[in-house]
Amino acid sequence: MNGQRLGTIVGLELTQRTRSVAWYVLLGVFALLLVIVTALSFLAWGAAYRPGGAIYSTIVYITLLLVVLVSPTLSGNAINGDRDAATLAPVQITLATTAEILIGKFLAAWVTGLAFVAVSIPFLAVATLSGGGAPATIAVSLLVLTFEVGIIAAIGVALSGILSRPLFSVASTYLVVAALVIGTLIAFALVGFSIRSETISSYRSFEYGEYSGDTFPCMPGEESSDDYPCDEDAEVRCGEWQTSTYEVPRFDRVWWLLAANPFVILADATPTQFDDYGNPNDLFGQIKFGVRAAQQPPDLDQRWDDCAPELQSDQPTPEEVIDRSAPIWFVGMALQLLLAAGLMWWAWARTRTPAGRLPSGTRIA
Repeated sequence: MNGQRLGTIVGLELTQRTRSVAWYVLLGVFALLLVIVTALSFLAWGAAYRPGGAIYSTIVYITLLLVVLVSPTLSGNAINGDRDAATLAPVQITLATTAEILIGKFLAAWVTGLAFVAVSIPFLAVATLSGGGAPATIAVSLLVLTFEVGIIAAIGVALSGILSRPLFSVASTYLVVAALVIGTLIAFALVGFSIRSETISSYRSFEYGEYSGDTFPCMPGEESSDDYPCDEDAEVRCGEWQTSTYEVPRFDRVWWLLAANPFVILADATPTQFDDYGNPNDLFGQIKFGVRAAQQPPDLDQRWDDCAPELQSDQPTPEEVIDRSAPIWFVGMALQLLLAAGLMWWAWARTRTPAGRLPSGTRIA
């Protein structure tokens, strides 16, 4: 691996991408969308507790969403596009190796995607100045965002080397990215609802005997007063237990399907900020709480007893749920790295020269 040759390939790719006026128009449209999103975020979260964190996380997620929508187009024809334009073969007969060509195009596509992240920096700075969160939250979210941009760029470049037609490789890149973003959610919902367990629900309430007057019977241990009059002579007793059964989905068995989702990785890896009641105050924490709550098994033996004394609710707060559950971001990153590395190796095998066999209709010069 030669650094000079690699730098030359990256420079040629970036020059070719930035030479077009359409590139700057695309960045301008991206900035305009962020202006609209930032303004709406301030309006939507202005009345929230510490709105800066919610505004910051919203801008980061919108940036990731827009990169997911744009990056496949920029990287999905990096290799087969040059092959169709008869500019790949002249590079292949130089001292540049196949690995250097692939990595150079990947780095150029990554830098191109990071240009959109750079456009969002002023808007993130505005959210940060308005109380956008702790330094750890900002640093980790930007690192994960940079990582996800690289993964999408690697998938696009790899598929452009595997498939011979640029249109098919761009479409395939969109499909793979959609499988990570939307397909994981669909699989989580469908598989979770298809795996069910039987829940027993038991309920007992009061039974009232005959009583006179217009007042309601007093509950056991309750005395009539001027503020709350009741009939102390009426008979009140506990009724029989009533039991019913129904089925509940078992999302706790399929939560791992969300591990490779880029938006879940971003939320799960970013440190969460909580309010005084243990509730997350940004989108990172809310999505993380949803994923971590899916890990908790449902209560299969539920009991409601009106005759028992009222107990203080032991419902855990989102902060407690997150603290006692397992993080999954590193698993998702590992799966994405394996996917990108496997596709890049396949692209190397399809692009290396001399080629023993080429697909029908492939242009080599």
